Amino acid sequence: MQIIDTHQHFWKYDPEQHGWINDDMSALRKDFLPADLHPILQRNAVAGCIAVQADQTEAETNWLLELATANPFILGVVGWADLRAGNIRERLDHFKSFPAIKGFRHILQGEDPGFMLQPGFMNGISALKEFGFTYDILVYPGHLPSLLQLVKANPDQPFVIDHLAKPFIRHKQSEPWKKDLAALGAFNNVFCKISGMATEANWENWTEADMKPYLDAAVEIFGTGRLMFGSDWPVCLPASSYERWLLTVRNYFSAFSSEDQDKVLNRNAIIFYHL
Repeated sequence: MQIIDTHQHFWKYDPEQHGWINDDMSALRKDFLPADLHPILQRNAVAGCIAVQADQTEAETNWLLELATANPFILGVVGWADLRAGNIRERLDHFKSFPAIKGFRHILQGEDPGFMLQPGFMNGISALKEFGFTYDILVYPGHLPSLLQLVKANPDQPFVIDHLAKPFIRHKQSEPWKKDLAALGAFNNVFCKISGMATEANWENWTEADMKPYLDAAVEIFGTGRLMFGSDWPVCLPASSYERWLLTVRNYFSAFSSEDQDKVLNRNAIIFYHL
């Protein structure tokens, strides 16, 4: 069965640019490049990946596109552009000339929930569909009510929620996260990534059982037709190896039909990102 990793990052470490990497994550204070990831993908029989922005600059987006050109296993790029810019349609038209770019993301978890409802940002989101681009949503549970308003205003825009919106796994808390996520799951244009969960658990001693209630909720809300596997490498590394997270996901879905497993591990990514 082919596997596509829909969420990983590359960077050349810079203390100022990557100030979010705190002392607890000191293992991430180095470069992470295609040459580091490719052997891991090969060992785990992962056919390719989606490289997702980590910096809020077009310069990084251009760099990721260069990496994708040089490394065919990078199947697509989720980049960054200033969605609030007055010339956003010009910028999207520019990026449309690069086949590797599939969509965009802004680090909304670092913004006030109201940020995404600003007229300028809403205008940028509304422009994405015109150019066939997806939008990756990086938020915390507290952002979900505002996100619902954004989604309601863009019913035809393909959205994917990264990391299940980062539920409080280490505190074994599921509400109001589950209720708010279910409201979003009612929209068929909203997908969800099974990624980043180990980082939200207790890094030292999480178990597959800790993940089960949240994976159960994801399946209940999105079905197997709108879920995608993602590693969140290398951000996952303080909490989990690549192998352990992939095995956790595979073990959970092992009782599902081969067709459902293929959807989550492969086919949904192809459909969503037009691979």
